[in-house]
Amino acid sequence: MADRHPGTTHLLRYFEHEHLPAHLQAVSRPCAELAQEMTDALPDGPELTAGLRKLLEAKDCFVRAALDTTPKET
Repeated sequence: MADRHPGTTHLLRYFEHEHLPAHLQAVSRPCAELAQEMTDALPDGPELTAGLRKLLEAKDCFVRAALDTTPKET
Protein backbone atom coordinates (compact mmCIF):
# COMPACT_ATOMS: atom_id res chain seq x y z
CA MET A 1 0.00 0.00 0.00
CA ALA A 2 3.05 2.27 0.10
CA ASP A 3 2.43 3.31 -3.50
CA ARG A 4 -1.12 4.52 -2.79
CA HIS A 5 -2.22 8.07 -2.09
CA PRO A 6 -2.16 8.89 1.64
CA GLY A 7 -5.89 9.68 1.53
CA THR A 8 -6.60 6.15 0.31
CA THR A 9 -4.46 4.43 2.91
CA HIS A 10 -5.84 6.68 5.64
CA LEU A 11 -9.39 5.55 4.92
CA LEU A 12 -8.51 1.87 4.52
CA ARG A 13 -7.24 1.63 8.07
CA TYR A 14 -10.76 2.30 9.35
CA PHE A 15 -11.96 -0.92 7.72
CA GLU A 16 -9.81 -3.06 10.03
CA HIS A 17 -12.08 -5.40 11.94
CA GLU A 18 -9.92 -8.01 13.69
CA HIS A 19 -10.27 -6.16 17.02
CA LEU A 20 -14.07 -6.46 16.99
CA PRO A 21 -16.07 -9.26 18.61
CA ALA A 22 -16.93 -12.07 16.20
CA HIS A 23 -20.55 -10.99 15.65
CA LEU A 24 -19.41 -7.50 14.63
CA GLN A 25 -16.57 -8.83 12.49
CA ALA A 26 -19.17 -10.71 10.47
CA VAL A 27 -20.90 -7.41 9.70
CA SER A 28 -17.75 -5.37 9.11
CA ARG A 29 -15.73 -7.89 7.07
CA PRO A 30 -17.74 -7.68 3.81
CA CYS A 31 -17.30 -3.90 3.77
CA ALA A 32 -13.56 -4.26 4.34
CA GLU A 33 -13.34 -6.79 1.52
CA LEU A 34 -15.24 -4.50 -0.85
CA ALA A 35 -13.04 -1.54 0.11
CA GLN A 36 -9.95 -3.61 -0.68
CA GLU A 37 -11.42 -4.86 -3.98
CA MET A 38 -12.23 -1.32 -5.11
CA THR A 39 -8.80 -0.07 -4.06
CA ASP A 40 -7.15 -2.88 -6.01
CA ALA A 41 -9.28 -2.23 -9.11
CA LEU A 42 -9.39 1.58 -9.25
CA PRO A 43 -6.83 4.37 -9.40
CA ASP A 44 -6.38 6.86 -6.59
CA GLY A 45 -8.42 9.99 -6.97
CA PRO A 46 -11.28 11.97 -5.52
CA GLU A 47 -13.95 9.50 -6.60
CA LEU A 48 -12.21 6.53 -4.99
CA THR A 49 -11.74 8.54 -1.81
CA ALA A 50 -15.40 9.61 -1.82
CA GLY A 51 -16.53 6.03 -2.45
CA LEU A 52 -14.39 4.67 0.37
CA ARG A 53 -15.67 7.37 2.72
CA LYS A 54 -19.29 6.55 1.89
CA LEU A 55 -18.62 2.82 2.29
CA LEU A 56 -17.03 3.55 5.66
CA GLU A 57 -20.12 5.49 6.71
CA ALA A 58 -22.30 2.57 5.62
CA LYS A 59 -20.09 0.08 7.49
CA ASP A 60 -20.38 2.15 10.65
CA CYS A 61 -24.17 2.17 10.28
CA PHE A 62 -24.24 -1.61 9.81
CA VAL A 63 -22.09 -2.16 12.89
CA ARG A 64 -24.33 0.13 14.96
CA ALA A 65 -27.38 -1.78 13.71
CA ALA A 66 -25.73 -5.02 14.84
CA LEU A 67 -25.04 -3.45 18.23
CA ASP A 68 -28.70 -2.52 18.54
CA THR A 69 -29.74 -6.13 17.95
CA THR A 70 -27.16 -7.69 20.27
CA PRO A 71 -28.51 -8.66 23.70
CA LYS A 72 -26.92 -6.52 26.37
CA GLU A 73 -24.84 -8.23 29.03
CA THR A 74 -25.98 -7.78 32.62
